[in-house]
Amino acid sequence: MKASDSNEGQSASERIDKRVAELGDWRGETLSRMRKLIKEADPDVVEEVKWVKATSPGTPTWSHDGIICTGEPYKSVVKLTFAKGASLKDPAKLFNSSLEGNTRRAIDIREGEKIDAGAFKALIRAAVELNTSGGKSRPRRAK
Repeated sequence: MKASDSNEGQSASERIDKRVAELGDWRGETLSRMRKLIKEADPDVVEEVKWVKATSPGTPTWSHDGIICTGEPYKSVVKLTFAKGASLKDPAKLFNSSLEGNTRRAIDIREGEKIDAGAFKALIRAAVELNTSGGKSRPRRAK
């Protein structure tokens, strides 16, 4: 799918920078903060913008041998959806959304909420490990 002309020639990282700047509020700050933690946890992460269409600027996506997670700003939350989240151990109980599915799990961050940076980076590293191990994701029951 072709990106809109305004994004033509821009790298995915530049497009995510632009998206963060356009938000211009707590959602942009939150997405930027979480993006920084993702890069700290996995310096080899690949940033992409997926699912671009006329009605959407696309979804910031972080990958390493497969999708790690996506970051979507909504009106009242910034949602970080982990592609294989159901297969990840989450001792800090960061996942608080999409808990009923067999594959994905998400973290919804509301205005003013802070996420434990160490626990989040551990979750990113676990997702990378799952992707690079070549193993199939194994759903875990939500507790």
